[in-house]
Amino acid sequence: MTKSIDEIKKVLENTEIENIQEVLGSFREDTRAGVIKLVDKYNNKYNKYLTELERIEKMRFFEEKYKEFDYIAGIDEVGRGPLAGPVVTCAVILPKGERILYVNDSKKLSASKREELYDIIMEKALAVSIGMESPQTIDDINILQATYKAMQISVNNLKIKPDIILNDAVTIPEIMIPQVPIIKGDAKSITIASASIIAKVTRDRMMVEFDKLYPQYDFAGNKGYGSERHIEALKKYGPCPIHRRSFIRNFI
Repeated sequence: MTKSIDEIKKVLENTEIENIQEVLGSFREDTRAGVIKLVDKYNNKYNKYLTELERIEKMRFFEEKYKEFDYIAGIDEVGRGPLAGPVVTCAVILPKGERILYVNDSKKLSASKREELYDIIMEKALAVSIGMESPQTIDDINILQATYKAMQISVNNLKIKPDIILNDAVTIPEIMIPQVPIIKGDAKSITIASASIIAKVTRDRMMVEFDKLYPQYDFAGNKGYGSERHIEALKKYGPCPIHRRSFIRNFI
């Protein structure tokens, strides 16, 4: 019995993308315009899936290069530039050979995609650790040193000790584990990119909570960065407890 177009649509919607070509084969001879349209649509989806697989393989270059190590940690930071809020770092260890589609530098992803990937990474990772330093520490020792301290916390609190660390461009002081600094590492390593996403979502969620305490600065919208509304509020109301005094001298 010939399936209706709605029935075919439901079959395709419920088929995993990696299996879609096999299922499409059942409908390629169907000459109905609606079926032809569905076949074209899912062919395009499959081609995008193949493109994404290829991209992810490229992002596994460093993981493959150092595959003799059992536990590879990726580490990244978020929040070096904002006028307010903590700097947040994350260290992630993924299972060997793990491929999480659509993982990328967190800045290249939408907020909804980061939230979606956050849950997947947290589920699949062997270990995840967050480190952070307060605005007060940033003012006391400067943003770079505060970032290093947060990264040290991230590494030291991992429940599995990594054999090697892939870093986004830096070498963390006082860490005896071998480190590989990679320029733009969050766009070149799936492990660093995963850490970037976890750190970004963690910090963004914190800034949304701070917005409830200090709504005049629009922290939910700007995440502590120097938006026009944020700077106007700084000039009007002065700083709040989570502002970095060393960052706002030009505005107050």
